Amino acid sequence: MNRRSVLRTAGVLGVSSLAGCSGLFETRTMARAPPLVKNRPDAVYIPTHKEGMEMAGMAKQGRYRLALFYSYPHRFWLMGGGTAKQEKKVTIKDADDLHLMASVWDSKTKTVLPTGNVQAELSNGDWSDRRSLWPMLSQNMGFHFGDNIGLNGEGKYTAKIRVSGLDVRRTGALAGQFGDGATLTTEFEFDTDTVEQISYEKLDGRKGQKDAIQPMEMNMPMSHVPQKSDLPGRLVGEESSGDAKFPVTAVENSDFAEDTYLLVSPRTPYRRYPIPNMSLSTTLKRDGEAVFDDALNATLDPDVGLHYGANVPSVRTGDELTVRVDSPPIVSRHEGYETAFLKMPKMQLSV
Repeated sequence: MNRRSVLRTAGVLGVSSLAGCSGLFETRTMARAPPLVKNRPDAVYIPTHKEGMEMAGMAKQGRYRLALFYSYPHRFWLMGGGTAKQEKKVTIKDADDLHLMASVWDSKTKTVLPTGNVQAELSNGDWSDRRSLWPMLSQNMGFHFGDNIGLNGEGKYTAKIRVSGLDVRRTGALAGQFGDGATLTTEFEFDTDTVEQISYEKLDGRKGQKDAIQPMEMNMPMSHVPQKSDLPGRLVGEESSGDAKFPVTAVENSDFAEDTYLLVSPRTPYRRYPIPNMSLSTTLKRDGEAVFDDALNATLDPDVGLHYGANVPSVRTGDELTVRVDSPPIVSRHEGYETAFLKMPKMQLSV
């Protein structure tokens, strides 16, 4: 049994005590991919297990900063159109050696960049592999880019991570930045012994409950958005849709907009991760007449994080506000998020 075969077995069955190749595992059946929770709620829930991760390397170019991590291969869900009918489960394959994760942020403001496209090119001698990494949400890491990867055995690998320019509006200290992409390069040593020592914990007593596990403690920025009380402007209200939280504020006399900036800050419950790659629109009615009826623009701000907003004439007491999710978030999900943010009915707020 070669070491790569050992790792593939660990990715599906789980690591146990090592006692030579002939009796290498006292197998914990499906420890790395236990059966999914039955009757999962249409909401964020505690997954069947949680895994640690290993730092692969870091890199920088201009204001771009990159951290590369890996963990055991694991299942996740692609969201082609943001709805349950277009949801695709990605299962662990025999060829998968690890789950590769990339986080990208701004060195000046420490803002995680939860948008754009990321490609990874891995090389080891004459071997190479290139692929796009999926934008993802996980409970222990928040927003990142990732995929299951098969490697060329143990050894040193070069990782070239190509980050595209951002395609959302940027404000504050991010204005005019990150329109151009960058290639960030790092090297890491792939060793099955290191992978086999990554922490793993089953959550049998909590799995399936409406809640979220604590995020990993990492010496790098995380993709949290502010508490609703820390958002700029006057709080208009907060509603939920698809188990996502939607606080809404009206910001006057700011650089966000010429008149009043209507700010909507979707986030996951429990951990306040931003929810990217969705389409929102709103109708603002006053005395039964619409004074605004249009899309909200995805915007990245260092103080507010990723949010959606628009310039409106004003927001007054007695106004009626409707917020619509025209396209649920097209972002891949780790276990615990795959059943949330799918059916997202419109929200009504009275000012």
